[in-house]
Amino acid sequence: MNKKRVIVLGAGPGGYSSAFLAADRGMSVTLIDENPKPGGVCLHRGCIPSKSLLHLARLIEETRNAEACGLKFQPPEIDLNRIREWNREVIKKMANGLSSLCKQRGVEFVNGRARFLDGNHLVIDDKEPLTFDHCILATGSQPVCPPLFAEIGERTLTSTSALELKEIPESLLVVGGGYIGLEMGTVYASLGSRVTVVEMTGDLLPGVDRDLVRPLHSRLKSQFQAIYLNTQVVSCELKENQVAVQFTGDIKTGNYDRILVAVGRKPNTVGIGLESTGIKTDGNGFIQVNEQFQTGEPSISAIGDVIGGVMLAHKASAEGKTVIDILAGENSTQKTRSVPAVVFTDPEIAWCGLTETDAQTSNRKVQVVKFPWGASGRAQTLGRPDGVTKLILDPDTEQVLGMGISGVGAGELIGEGVLAIDNDLNAKDLAHSIHPHPTLSETIMETAEAFYGEATHIYKRPRKSTERGNSQ
Repeated sequence: MNKKRVIVLGAGPGGYSSAFLAADRGMSVTLIDENPKPGGVCLHRGCIPSKSLLHLARLIEETRNAEACGLKFQPPEIDLNRIREWNREVIKKMANGLSSLCKQRGVEFVNGRARFLDGNHLVIDDKEPLTFDHCILATGSQPVCPPLFAEIGERTLTSTSALELKEIPESLLVVGGGYIGLEMGTVYASLGSRVTVVEMTGDLLPGVDRDLVRPLHSRLKSQFQAIYLNTQVVSCELKENQVAVQFTGDIKTGNYDRILVAVGRKPNTVGIGLESTGIKTDGNGFIQVNEQFQTGEPSISAIGDVIGGVMLAHKASAEGKTVIDILAGENSTQKTRSVPAVVFTDPEIAWCGLTETDAQTSNRKVQVVKFPWGASGRAQTLGRPDGVTKLILDPDTEQVLGMGISGVGAGELIGEGVLAIDNDLNAKDLAHSIHPHPTLSETIMETAEAFYGEATHIYKRPRKSTERGNSQ
């Protein structure tokens, strides 16, 4: 068995997935993180606590919407102390589970801050140095907070501090209309805040296909106090126990109790001794790697947020597992895999593979086919017919190049698209796969059927003359 000494720096999803697989492959593994327990930002201050709060927000909204179906609930009583306690319980349970998995696999977990001495040595908390054959750098990222907001102190919230729910402000300005800003804005709006979103571009969720964003934008207009597009914050200052904000554009001023800044993240690459190695970074501090995630120091790989690109936990995990495959001597010439993305708002938005926006930008010829959820029996029973499922197809081969879904539970459905894209399936494969009725998953089948003009619950002329049974 391979007894390589592997050190994984950073115990988020990318880091602990790497460490566990390395141990499963017989390597000697040490996992290092500044948190007392594994999980990283995702578990302790990111994905998991935010999704817990989004679950509560969804429950609140469902009780409000149920009146249209004949059910009327009293407004909920918000117990912030119990919500915070429940959230901590979820985090603790999962962190303890990861700690147990470390012990079961023989992974040594060390709580501390590491710094490289060279390409084969590092030191933890300036104590005894450790030697490694290979190191996987997975230190993640942290929120960016522009200096513009420094003068208002604790009135400023980041994606981290917003999760602490110290209070529910009467009015909240969310700076940034990306997924983090919209998810946290959804939480605070459901809990009672008057939420205003300001976005510098012309639409929410820049880069995401507009037809997927449209149902969400429509819903948020009724939940948020205001959404300002093509607008930027010019200045902010404390005035009479509120933050007075000046904007560009038609909306000149506004007063808010708190400001949530969600304008991006930066890599955690400072203060870990990169200068003592051959590792190179770009102008934004992201580590440069080759196709096998190897840095300029042959004994050190880097994965996840620190190398830039799409900052998603599951992307980091997949990259870490690829690195371990390479260290174990397995074939490293894997084909590019589809990375799904999910925005956990209400409705959710999910996509994978080629997007319609990317196809237009690259002038790639594609065929786009959609199925409106208004024709879905399951969506109607949920009282949520506001969704859409779409496929991006190669017009010649009918191969599935991309999938996009906007609607309740979109994140749970997108995996079928990943499977189709990674296995070179075509529209016929999805159309011929029997999906259970009544479910939202049927919308995927009927979208593929709509390509041939044969969807049961909508009438749509086929876009090509090839018969479904004869298509290849």
